Amino acid sequence: MEPLQPVALLLVVPLLLVPLAVLARRRRGRRTAPLSLLVVAGSGGHTTEILRLLSCLSEAYSPRHYVFADSDKMSEAKICSFEQKRAETFPNSQFTLDRIPRSREVRQPWLSSVLTTLYSMLYSLPLTYRLKPDLILCNGPGTCVPVCMSAVLLGLLGIKRAIIVYVESICRVKTLSLSGRILYYFTDYFIVQWPDLKEKYPKSVYLGRIV
Repeated sequence: MEPLQPVALLLVVPLLLVPLAVLARRRRGRRTAPLSLLVVAGSGGHTTEILRLLSCLSEAYSPRHYVFADSDKMSEAKICSFEQKRAETFPNSQFTLDRIPRSREVRQPWLSSVLTTLYSMLYSLPLTYRLKPDLILCNGPGTCVPVCMSAVLLGLLGIKRAIIVYVESICRVKTLSLSGRILYYFTDYFIVQWPDLKEKYPKSVYLGRIV
C-alpha cells in the first residue's frame, strides 16, 4: 500500500515547529527571531530527501547553514538549485555552504572510521561554534555524526544548546543506519519512516513516510 506522503508532511511540520515554541518561551514573550538551522547534507539520496523536507518549512528557518563532506560532488549543486527556487517565494532567504572532511567512506573499516570521524570532528567543532545553530536537521549521512556530536559537546559546555532532529532515511526499513544507531541516544527527536523501527526503538517517532 502506498504511504500517504502529504498527510505525513502535515504531521512532521508541527514537530519541526516545536523548537520555535521552545525559543519563544525562553525569550519570555518577546517577538521570536528567525531560527538558525544547520542542515547536514549527504551525497545522493540523502540530500534529495533532506531538501524535500526543507521545502515544507517556512521562512522562519533562516539562515540555513548547509554542511556536507568535502568529497561530495553533487550536494552543492542540488542545494543551490533548491535555494534559487526558494528565493522566488522568500526573497530574503539566506543560506551558507560549508564543507568538512568526510567521516566515513562506504565500506570503510570500523577502526579507521573512528579515526576519520575524530578528524572530521576537529573541523566540525569550530564550525558549529561559529554558526551556533538553534536547530540541527539531519537524515543519516556519516557527516552528521561529527557535526551532531560537536553540537552536543557545545551544549554540555554551556556554550550553545542546539535541538537535534534526526530523520532516518526512507530506505531503512528494518534496521537503523550506522549514523542512526549512534545518534539515537543524543537526539531530541528521532523520526523513523517504518513501523518496524518504531517497535525496535521506542524513543523514535513514527509518522509514516515523510520524504
